[in-house]
Amino acid sequence: MDMSPNSDAGLAWLVFALMTVASWGVYGVFLHAGQTAMGDPVNGRYKAFLFVGIAYFITAIIGPAVILWSRGADWSVPAGGIWWSLLAGTVGAVGAFCVLLAFGAKGSPAAVMSIIFAGAPIVNAVVALSWHPPAGGFAALRPQFVLGILLAALGGYLVTVYKPT
Repeated sequence: MDMSPNSDAGLAWLVFALMTVASWGVYGVFLHAGQTAMGDPVNGRYKAFLFVGIAYFITAIIGPAVILWSRGADWSVPAGGIWWSLLAGTVGAVGAFCVLLAFGAKGSPAAVMSIIFAGAPIVNAVVALSWHPPAGGFAALRPQFVLGILLAALGGYLVTVYKPT
């Protein structure tokens, strides 16, 4: 079973994808713990998000800058790359902020993150397919793909409704 879109590259992509699953899988629980540990029921979530931003600065600005510098990278960046990347960062930050707002509205980490992690792949598939329709149109979608989308929605629903209390 060839699981990679680029089989010559090996499975490094899968290792990194699973590392992301692990990181994002604990994100909501850790973020909720940080919000609670702030000891400020009114502003704790905003204080927690401030430190999320500091972590992003360290990880997403200093880290790549050091790597680019150490590789002697060309620092020219096209405007299109800048704007799409800023948009991606903005929607990511808005999403992270909305996680905290969901917690503040009494959503439990288990329910909030289940909805997010079941719903995000569905949104991703719809947007990606609308930008890059399959050859042969949407009728060419394999039934397994459509079933996967439906199962993702059903899984998010079931985990949210039947989460342990």
